[in-house]
Amino acid sequence: MLCLLLSCSSDDNRASNPNLPTFDFAVEVNLNLPQFSDLKFDFNSETITNDGVGIKGVVIFNIGNEQYTAFELSDPNILPSDCSALRINGANAASNCGNDNEYSLITGQQLKGEGGFPLFAYRINRNGNTLFISN
Repeated sequence: MLCLLLSCSSDDNRASNPNLPTFDFAVEVNLNLPQFSDLKFDFNSETITNDGVGIKGVVIFNIGNEQYTAFELSDPNILPSDCSALRINGANAASNCGNDNEYSLITGQQLKGEGGFPLFAYRINRNGNTLFISN
């Protein structure tokens, strides 16, 4: 079965962002499991907040046509803290820290707010009904 790289980034992005510490991980997401079944439908997202998966967790977004993005759940313009995990609202992610930082889950770009860093994209590969996400 063909395995496609749908979203990726390099460590250069993270190295240039002083707010995000270096963190390596790998996780598999089985789309047949009930907790991830919404990801089979366009414009739906799911978060993984297990210990050891990302800094504050990972948000996976189905952008359509069986293509996915995976981003760090921590606001890239705020040092990790109790409020730095982003709140998901449709195709966007917004800050919980009392500012107006908002980001696109499709492109990762900052839509409004201060700081200027985009969401940190993780590598995501799909093989059948399994997504492989890693840094």
